[in-house]
Amino acid sequence: MRHQVAGARLSRTSAHRLAMRRNLVSSLFEHETISTTIQKAKEVRGFAEKLITLAKRGDLASRRRAISLLGNRMIYRDEEGETVKSGTVVGKLFSELGPRYLDRPGGYTRIIHLAKRRLGDNGQLVLLQLVDQKEEQTAKERSGSRKKGSGGKRPERAGGND
Repeated sequence: MRHQVAGARLSRTSAHRLAMRRNLVSSLFEHETISTTIQKAKEVRGFAEKLITLAKRGDLASRRRAISLLGNRMIYRDEEGETVKSGTVVGKLFSELGPRYLDRPGGYTRIIHLAKRRLGDNGQLVLLQLVDQKEEQTAKERSGSRKKGSGGKRPERAGGND
């Protein structure tokens, strides 16, 4: 029986699951969107949201806790053919992501299902993204302008049966 056993095993050992979770969350914080399978995304979402909640507090104890849970991976970017260090994942988490979500009580990530499947095993792919307030506001403005401009009528299809 699996009483009070939380989390999916994902056909991995516990050390492999821990490393995979850390790597996926680090990549999510670095790129702010990643493509993965639905099972991995659901497993990682809670861990990412707990770390963002730590970053919202922003004190030294929270930073040390985040480093112990996540590690302190460097972020590299490519400039004119050279690889340049641009900070750490925990640094970005506490300097950019924590302040971004100060007024949001939770729900920092979203899962968007993709139509394509993985070639090797036909696994369902999803996008795991950080919710951005700026994008939500622009999306509302765009949808509002569409509603006003369309007038509620559907466009005619070319080549339809008469």
